[in-house]
Amino acid sequence: MADINALPGSGSLWRTLGRVGLYSLLFLFAAYYILPLIVVVSTSFKDLEEIQSGTLLSLPAEINLAAWSYAWSEACIGVSCDGLKPYFLNSIQMTIPAVLISTLMGALTGYALTKFRFRGANLVFALILFGCFIPFQVVLLPMAQSLGVLGIANTVPGLVLVHIVYGLPFTVLFFRNYYINIPDDLIKAATIDGAGFFTIFWRILLPLSPPIIVVTIIWQFTQIWNDFLFGASFTTGGGQPVTVALNNLVNTTTGVKRYNVDMAAALITAIPTLVVYVLAGRYFVRGLTAGSVKG
Repeated sequence: MADINALPGSGSLWRTLGRVGLYSLLFLFAAYYILPLIVVVSTSFKDLEEIQSGTLLSLPAEINLAAWSYAWSEACIGVSCDGLKPYFLNSIQMTIPAVLISTLMGALTGYALTKFRFRGANLVFALILFGCFIPFQVVLLPMAQSLGVLGIANTVPGLVLVHIVYGLPFTVLFFRNYYINIPDDLIKAATIDGAGFFTIFWRILLPLSPPIIVVTIIWQFTQIWNDFLFGASFTTGGGQPVTVALNNLVNTTTGVKRYNVDMAAALITAIPTLVVYVLAGRYFVRGLTAGSVKG
């Protein structure tokens, strides 16, 4: 009997069938992954009558932005009915300074640990790195006591401090692993020419750092913006970030459950991180792998 693989064109046929099967499987996985997002987006553009009369997967008959407007400025969160807007602004006021300060401090520390090494530098880095593995729950009580002593408990600046402290081990790790690949001879030449610590940092290291800066900003922005535990633990009322407000909005029921408002509120909360990934996501993996050769 003739071997089927020996028939003319049989090899290319099996390769084609294998490729079709692979892409079909990938398409099913992608559809399964993106289906919840489609449901959330489509529901947010429907009114309550259409939601009650239609099916979960049905697309909206027409685009209706009423739920988005209501979630932004009118939805009741606790006893306040001002929507997500004030809490969204709280998150912006919390996230931007926390990201910038923790990134700058991480860059300076990573620079000092790699290019201006001192006795015990490895021990210092190991202790900083240990902070990456401390669970959030462990620091709640001492952090609350510290915020109370400093007089910034239940405030946005208090949350900024919390996220700077907790984010530093990660930013130091990123910059240390990146700067260790920059030749030491470059720093020595600048030192011989009379450049000091900060001059070398601002004029030599930072211009070489855009990839790792992007990585750090994306990481920190995502972690800080999406944080719920610290916001719920250290703030109350009008000082809470948008993630805590979203939880309170979804769990606040007055009359008929507004699923379209809940979906719109979830998307409003998620939009900033989505924008950051769309604009800078392609640099994320590039920056991560830039420090993977040594260190």
